[in-house]
Amino acid sequence: MKNRVVHFEIQVDDAERAMKFYGDVFGWTFPKFMDNYWGIMTDEKDSKEPGINGGLLARPCPPPKPEQGTNAFVCTVQVENFDEIAAKIEKAGGKVAMPKFAIMNMAWQGYFLDTEGNTFGIHQADPNAK
Repeated sequence: MKNRVVHFEIQVDDAERAMKFYGDVFGWTFPKFMDNYWGIMTDEKDSKEPGINGGLLARPCPPPKPEQGTNAFVCTVQVENFDEIAAKIEKAGGKVAMPKFAIMNMAWQGYFLDTEGNTFGIHQADPNAK
């Protein structure tokens, strides 16, 4: 398939805080690639699971205000248990942006703000979602 997204980036105000948040919630790791730029490893190096890795970098300008909406692509992470991960997000300092809702006969979806004010989603496949 052509033209697939192969890398994502998260801009942050506090890299250590953001790495702790995403490490605690999803188990991601962050090798340092260069000054003010860390990799985001979402799985083992040679994993056969679908998905991509990314990068974490210092935000170059102020983030949008909370009610202003997103000025970027929003990434959604597939999870096995929506409620378990949602609890981890809130425990790690994240906030609900849009509560859990059903995508009829397909999945549970919801959106959150990380500790840096970035929006992201979580998605649990469930053909019985209503």
